[in-house]
Amino acid sequence: MSSSPASVQMEEVQRRALSLLSSSGLAQDVKAEVQAMAAILLPLSEKYRHLGVEAMLRENMACRNTQEVLESLSRLVKALSILEKYGCNLTSPARPRYWRSVKHNNPVFKTTVDAIKGGRTVLFLYGYTNQQIDGLSFPDDVSEPDTAKVAAVTLEVMTLRTEVDMLVKGTHPHPENFRDIIPFIIQQGQLVPDAVVIPLGDEQQVVKPRVPSLPPKPTLGPGGQPLKPSTVSNCNLCGTSSSLVCPSCENQTFCDECDNVFHRHPSRANHKRDKIHKTQQGICTICGISAVHAQCSTCVQMLCENCDKLFHSHPDRKGHNRTFVTPAKTSSLSLSPWECAHCTTVNEMRAVLCSTCERPRLATAASTAQESPMSVPTSPNTEWQCQSCTVVNQGSSILCEVCERPRLATRPPVAPLPSSPGSLSDSGTKWMCEFCTYVNTNPTVVCEMCNLSCKDSAGVSLPQSLQQTPSSAKEQPTLRVKPQPKPRVDVEVKRQKMMREDGLHLVQQIREAEKRGVSAEEVYAAICMCGGSNTNPCDWLTSELPHLLDEICAMAASVQVERDGEEAEPSGPSGTGEGGKLSRAEAKLAWLSAGGDTDRAVRQLLRDRQVKMKELHSLGFRDVLRCEEALRLSGGEVKGALSLLQRPLLEPFHQRIWIDQPEPPIDPKHPDKQRMCRRLLALYELPSWGRCELVLSLLQEPGVTYSLDDVVQAVKVSPDKDFIKRLLINECPCCLSIFPRSKMQSLTSCQCSVCHECFGQHFTITVRDKHIRDMVCPVCREPDINDPEQLDSYFSTLDIQLRNCLEPDVYELFHKKLTEHALMKDPKFLWCCHCTSGFINDGDQLKVTCPSCRRSFCAQCKKPWEPQHQDLSCEQFQQWKRDNDPEYQRQGLAGFLRDNGITCPSCRFQYALTKGGCMHFSCSQCRYQFCSGCNNPYHKTVCKTPQCSYTGLHAHHPRDCLFYLRDWEPSRLQALLQRCGVEFNTDPSNGTQTDACCVMEQKDEEGQQIDSPCGLQTQPGQAGLCEKHYREYLVSLINAHSLDPSPLYEPNELIRTCERYLVDTQRADNEDDNGYNARLLKKLMEVPLGEKVPRNK
Repeated sequence: MSSSPASVQMEEVQRRALSLLSSSGLAQDVKAEVQAMAAILLPLSEKYRHLGVEAMLRENMACRNTQEVLESLSRLVKALSILEKYGCNLTSPARPRYWRSVKHNNPVFKTTVDAIKGGRTVLFLYGYTNQQIDGLSFPDDVSEPDTAKVAAVTLEVMTLRTEVDMLVKGTHPHPENFRDIIPFIIQQGQLVPDAVVIPLGDEQQVVKPRVPSLPPKPTLGPGGQPLKPSTVSNCNLCGTSSSLVCPSCENQTFCDECDNVFHRHPSRANHKRDKIHKTQQGICTICGISAVHAQCSTCVQMLCENCDKLFHSHPDRKGHNRTFVTPAKTSSLSLSPWECAHCTTVNEMRAVLCSTCERPRLATAASTAQESPMSVPTSPNTEWQCQSCTVVNQGSSILCEVCERPRLATRPPVAPLPSSPGSLSDSGTKWMCEFCTYVNTNPTVVCEMCNLSCKDSAGVSLPQSLQQTPSSAKEQPTLRVKPQPKPRVDVEVKRQKMMREDGLHLVQQIREAEKRGVSAEEVYAAICMCGGSNTNPCDWLTSELPHLLDEICAMAASVQVERDGEEAEPSGPSGTGEGGKLSRAEAKLAWLSAGGDTDRAVRQLLRDRQVKMKELHSLGFRDVLRCEEALRLSGGEVKGALSLLQRPLLEPFHQRIWIDQPEPPIDPKHPDKQRMCRRLLALYELPSWGRCELVLSLLQEPGVTYSLDDVVQAVKVSPDKDFIKRLLINECPCCLSIFPRSKMQSLTSCQCSVCHECFGQHFTITVRDKHIRDMVCPVCREPDINDPEQLDSYFSTLDIQLRNCLEPDVYELFHKKLTEHALMKDPKFLWCCHCTSGFINDGDQLKVTCPSCRRSFCAQCKKPWEPQHQDLSCEQFQQWKRDNDPEYQRQGLAGFLRDNGITCPSCRFQYALTKGGCMHFSCSQCRYQFCSGCNNPYHKTVCKTPQCSYTGLHAHHPRDCLFYLRDWEPSRLQALLQRCGVEFNTDPSNGTQTDACCVMEQKDEEGQQIDSPCGLQTQPGQAGLCEKHYREYLVSLINAHSLDPSPLYEPNELIRTCERYLVDTQRADNEDDNGYNARLLKKLMEVPLGEKVPRNK
């Protein structure tokens, strides 16, 4: 850029604008700088470094007149505004979400940026260089736009938009920079629009000059020459003052009303009309009616007397210098009221038609005298009939809707009927009616169609037999009796009725043809061929159309032979067109497209065949005869012909596909490696060629034991060769065999994987022979069945895995056990004490009957039902049995321990067993593992108890649980009972001492749990029980009376129990042993006893 002051100013303003736009991205922040840059006088090449402004303006200004230039500039302003927004979005710190792409299908983009030339070039400068299917986008490797470049281009777009907008508005300070670029618009530094575009159906839009002080310029014609005053004075239709000239209509001039009607026709709707600038100096510039009274040099206005008084009465215009002039006399018809030449009515000066008779302003008396009295309307809204075509038009229309002749135009002269030189007799008998254009054959003076007589005074259209000389008229005046014509309304009704009947007849024919599967186009073409005969189009299509199509094929074949220079006899009309390789289907399509014209159908058929042959040749089929035969057999369809031509080429492939021999297996050691890879791609749908080569390399390794399917499945997972080998080599922990990972299965509760066979066998045996809680992992025995939440989620996923690996009967048994497991959670579920069945008890009676064994028992104490239990509680019934039942008395404390046996806290199943021995009890019904002394669960892994880190099998027992009290001596337990005043037995109930303990207990023999008597030696003073069961008897009394064993603890037991309950055992300073033990005992007794310990017996 040069170092001129304007260039320095441009650089300074541009630098400041770039800084503001790059930081904020808002157009309003740089509005002042853009206005300043647009006003700087610099050549366009120096002002715009990135944009090719001159080329863009020249490409978008290819116009014929000023109005088109203005419209192009307006479109350019809109497009630049949209491009400006794209640039501001890219420079903004908060860019839109989809800033990387610009879609072409955006309606705003289509009507603005794509409507001008050079719009996409600006987007390319922004960075949208990647061409997509539906638009432009930034390249994938570009993460951020070049903000500096985008800001510079955006500033130039904003500056150009501002300059073009100023050019349109006429406020540009330096329009001479665009003199050689924008045609028509830069004329002596001002904008002078000279054209008006009136679109179809819209109001007239007149572009007025922006500078009212300039004198109006003469109206230019199509050649650029000023129009003569005579050409712009009167309208060609109505004769009033014209305001528009149409170059497309041979420079005819129109007033506003006539132009609106005349150019409403679709064939003239797109005509461009030029505005005629009036140069009348004697008309007021405000009202445009009255003569000039004064001319004001201050406001450059010529005003009449009334407008001058009103306009200069404003305080701001009272001091204007005005020169009073005398208006020149004028004889213009548009400046004064006018008198109708027909009815002598005085009309207003602006009226086009007479308010009484509605005749044009310049209609003469001679023209009105020739009109028929019936054509004169009685009111402005009365319909009028065109004298040329007899169509009834609306009263407000000026031109006829059909022939477009003026309302009061006379009938055109009727041309004589053309005849041959030798047909003098015909010319003397035929004549054409000038009203309805019907050709009459009878020698009458009245038309046979409209019943009107001929009024041609010259006798041109009258037959020679009806033309009479004046002498004959004098001799026979009575022969020229004029018949009375019928009312004109009857003629119109008759014509409309005929048109309606013809239309209804055509619609009926089309509907009948559609029922028979014939299209409307075929009906139309058949009617054209039938002419005026009464033949049904559908019947003609069935009987005559095939012969016509054969004739068209034969004509086309003969024309084709003549073009090729061959002499061949074309086939006759009865042929099928085989000699020219043309089908009836092609001929029918060509005949329909030609509208039934045979010659046009032949030409269209040849053109279509040539296009189809070129298409087949472009696809590689060069044999002309084979292509023509294929087109004939396919009915002219290219797709069908292509299928017929490709069938011989695909025959070897089809034979290889449908061969009965099985497909040979894929050999990894085959020498043709590419063939094996192609087969792998086709059969196994591998993602790439490299994966196929990887499959072959794995199968070619020495000592391979895995199959092709296993390798393919592993290669689909990953392309890593080492990882694939790890997937292919996995050892089953059950059968110790090697399997690929795809043939291994694992549970969701652990990471163990076993083969499909072991997985199915394990769960099949478990479902058939074991409890449902034994259905855990065969390797790690997970998950923990005692956790209810984990149990429910585990069985829901296990059901999905077992659905496909178990036999149908085994899977049904699994669902049955799963249902029973869910029913056991119901509070109304009861186990029968006689059998192993369970059921839902909906009643509220103590006596219930098992639906399986039909035996009764008590619903509360689960003892067999006896009549003595009626109307007695369970405690009262047990006491009655101790007092009255000899068998119960004979059993002594063994029966007591049996009645106070083990009850599962999970399913509430009762066991007539003692609690001695191992305290870890497993319910045979629900597999719930718990302590038989306190009913607390046993945990195989880490439990949910706070501060518990033990991971093995364990349970948390309270201090009054048999788990701890069974280690006490019987005398110590008796001392606790005696301290609390609880009675206990030391002698057998029947007074006899037995040698062996007969208490029933659960024993583990050869891996099975069975119920059998204890059998240990009894001791005297222990109520006929062994020492173990006697301790259990004493502990049951302690638990039944909720006795706390803490007062009998030794100091070491007290400290150990406090540590188990997390009681602070820190000894205070100078605290003696008695005080320390008393304090610990007090804190320990504040800890509650076991909540689940049985205490109600």
